[in-house]
Amino acid sequence: MTDTGRLETFADGVFAIAITLLVLGIRIPDAHEGLAPALANQWPSFFAYVVSFLTIGIMWVQHHRLFTVIGRSNPTFAMINVVFLMFIAFVPFPTQVLAQRVFVDRQGWLLATFLYGGTMVAIAILFNAIWAYAAARNGHLLREKVAIAVREVGARGYRFGPPLYGLITLLALVHPVVSLIGFAAFAAYWALPISGVLTGGDQTG
Repeated sequence: MTDTGRLETFADGVFAIAITLLVLGIRIPDAHEGLAPALANQWPSFFAYVVSFLTIGIMWVQHHRLFTVIGRSNPTFAMINVVFLMFIAFVPFPTQVLAQRVFVDRQGWLLATFLYGGTMVAIAILFNAIWAYAAARNGHLLREKVAIAVREVGARGYRFGPPLYGLITLLALVHPVVSLIGFAAFAAYWALPISGVLTGGDQTG
């Protein structure tokens, strides 16, 4: 067993780089273009940027909260986090693809939505895997004296992420714009105040 310091530092770096790369999907207008129409035409890029920035930011907050009660690591746990971070680093790509396909062609827009949604489903599944592995075997990676209630609430709080992201993605079959609205609304899901329990690491189990 090792402490989580290096893993947390690595995760913070990946989150910071991924969230910064999102802005590269917004094109700087040429000097000869009218600025107002050039910016207005890029509204899908601005929209996708905001949604993905908030999503990555909130996931970083939740990842940080997990480590207020996770005190140890091992190679398996580290690898789960590495795969999770691989998908976090991938987010700028489907974000830009989706922004470029909005209202361009229906089939391409649908495929881009599935690419974006599939990425979010994978991230949500891996986030659950991080918590599930840490809390398994009577909380073998959790800090000492973490209450049983913390483990139970953590599991309940995060398990709805994958199916809900999957449902939002499938709503693109109705119309891709429905999924866009769903992704924007669901970004708030990751900000649910379950941290009040997760930070209660001084409770006895």
